Amino acid sequence: MKALFDKDCELVGWLKDSHDHIFDTEMKWVAYVKNDNVWSSESGNWCGPINGYNCLDQNGKVVAWNPDQSVRGSVKPVTPVRAVRPVRPVRPVRPVRPVRPVRPVTPVGGWSTLTFNAWISQ
Repeated sequence: MKALFDKDCELVGWLKDSHDHIFDTEMKWVAYVKNDNVWSSESGNWCGPINGYNCLDQNGKVVAWNPDQSVRGSVKPVTPVRAVRPVRPVRPVRPVRPVRPVRPVTPVGGWSTLTFNAWISQ
């Protein structure tokens, strides 16, 4: 599992190593990844693209990131066709809380105005 942090370096969630599911800090399944896009597990709505470990909003701004990759956003992405909802994954064991990373440089274009919870609740 890869830890996901917000712009304030707070732990907000976990990306499964297989890069197909996202869980919150309580290990509740909150999103799934299909074709480099993130979809809310609750509503099935598109949250935005994912670029490696950078989770982006619908405007291409970074919502969550992992220190194993430099923080970077993108230009405004094209809205994809709705993805088929996968079968609910097995709830993983909660990983050990990671060390808080050093605050990264603000990405070009800035951070998303959405919190992680607002992003996955679209």
